[in-house]
Amino acid sequence: MLNLFLESAPKTADPNTTGGGMGGLGTIIMLVAMVAIFYFLMYRPQKKAEKAAADMRNSLEVGDEVSTIGGIIGEIVSIKEDTVVIETSRNGTTIRFHVSAIKSVDVKASDK
Repeated sequence: MLNLFLESAPKTADPNTTGGGMGGLGTIIMLVAMVAIFYFLMYRPQKKAEKAAADMRNSLEVGDEVSTIGGIIGEIVSIKEDTVVIETSRNGTTIRFHVSAIKSVDVKASDK
């Protein structure tokens, strides 16, 4: 595609003339534009999502109903430094997870 663009460019009559000297500046502007597009379409939304996930994990409370990244659903029984204990059934089955394994809070304890 780039070759097609370059072949369709107008030819100058004198091979010693440049095209006005804007070739290098145009390349720099395109590179800056590509970096800006990359930042706004990739990097910034990813950081925003990571911040939202960290805020959700920092606001966990005992009694919250959560889902893990493995698909286990349960209610938080206790929270320690970087682990949570989740009760997954009525007969008291508990599983300990790392806080980073919590995908979402389905029902907050304050909403029950």
